[in-house]
Amino acid sequence: MQKLVKSLLLITLMVSVLSMADDKKTRIVFFGDSITQAGVNPGGYIRVLDTLLRNKGVADKYELVGAGIGGNKIYDLYLRMEEDVLAKNPDVVVVWVGVNDVWHKASYGTGTDPDKFEKFYNAVVKKLQAKNIKVFLATPSTIGEKTDNSNQQDGDLNQYSTIIRRIASNNNCGIIDLRKRFLEYNLANNPDNKESGILTTDRVHLNAKGNKFVAEKMMEVLMPGVK
Repeated sequence: MQKLVKSLLLITLMVSVLSMADDKKTRIVFFGDSITQAGVNPGGYIRVLDTLLRNKGVADKYELVGAGIGGNKIYDLYLRMEEDVLAKNPDVVVVWVGVNDVWHKASYGTGTDPDKFEKFYNAVVKKLQAKNIKVFLATPSTIGEKTDNSNQQDGDLNQYSTIIRRIASNNNCGIIDLRKRFLEYNLANNPDNKESGILTTDRVHLNAKGNKFVAEKMMEVLMPGVK
């Protein structure tokens, strides 16, 4: 009788432990610059993504955490990764950076050279992966929404996006190719070749449509099974 009771208690404990494991949320940290910093505000892409997940009935499976700071470049992310990301024990990290590495070259005379950008970016990825974190890389979307290749930084954005795609491929990371998606969207929805106002407020930062667009593209890659 005692053996039966012990067996039943053991089975109950195992079921309880398995149930707790099933209930564990996947913690996703979004790691980036001012676009991600704004992403946690009402209407921001992280908040919109949470709403999309709630509408699909799966919000209880995910915990979305923002870790964006305005003006950040890739080396800023590397320097604050320990405190702002690793300390949060994420299961998944989405790295979305690069626009300031390009933009600040023209606006402030700073920025990040391509070789240094790739070196620091690889270091960020490898440090995250060393903690068994699943890593997704997002390409920088836009600095100007004109569709005729006349935005000042189009060439650099394309170059740095190519670097990020290469890093993703070499390190088996997921890729959220926002550069490609923004170009496609503007070609289809910006017939007047406007500099901003399609998906951005100021050529860079997202408007309401932009936040929704990014949230949808993030969900397609991060949660492909959610329909």
